[in-house]
Amino acid sequence: MTLFPETVKAGLSESITARAIANGIIGLNTYDIRDFSKDKHRHVDDYIYGGGAGMLMAPDPIVSCFEHVRDSIVEKGGTDKPRVLLMTPVGDAFNQQMAEELSKEEDIVLLCGHYEGIDERAIELIVTDRVSIGDFVLTGGELPAMMIIDAVSRLVPGVLGSDESAFDESFTKGLLEYPQYTRPPEYRGLTVPEVLLSGHHQNIADWRFEQSLERTKQIRPELYEAYIASHEEELKKYMKRTKKSLI
Repeated sequence: MTLFPETVKAGLSESITARAIANGIIGLNTYDIRDFSKDKHRHVDDYIYGGGAGMLMAPDPIVSCFEHVRDSIVEKGGTDKPRVLLMTPVGDAFNQQMAEELSKEEDIVLLCGHYEGIDERAIELIVTDRVSIGDFVLTGGELPAMMIIDAVSRLVPGVLGSDESAFDESFTKGLLEYPQYTRPPEYRGLTVPEVLLSGHHQNIADWRFEQSLERTKQIRPELYEAYIASHEEELKKYMKRTKKSLI
């Protein structure tokens, strides 16, 4: 649900997401909120009560748009109470865990605000989740919506070439992803670590885990501490097996 449906469609018309849509693995419908304005000029905004800079998106076009979307979902056998995500800096931080949770939903509605935001009554009536992609403000919710669609879609079975690809990425297991290399084995004086050329699968897995742990410790210490606290017994067994000190 957006004022700029073409922006969303264009942003998702390439690569993995586009192929998933073309293959019918996921579906994407865009709805122009202006189509539900009762104003002959298709206005969807108005002045803010109490004063303030800018204009605010009015509740009726948004709620009417949602009711149309909801009815479309029901006609296809879906729920009449879908998850409705509002893109807003005043929301829960979007992360990989949330993406995994959303990937299990059959229907998701994303609401993109604009101007100075949305009348609170529309939010109270239809929104189930307020979601933020970071501590900054954008012109509208279209870019955050596309980011969420991309992150969630790649977790849907069949979207990626290998389901292991999603499982092995940063944040999926609570750690940042390890360094990766391709050919040639030497480039401008920099070489691929010998262990990756060894063909020894256990040693390679151990190296990747240790690299993930070290990279997380250096870049995202809060994630590192959380991982250590929740995997203490597993780490002790790992250190006993490898005779290495990791913490």
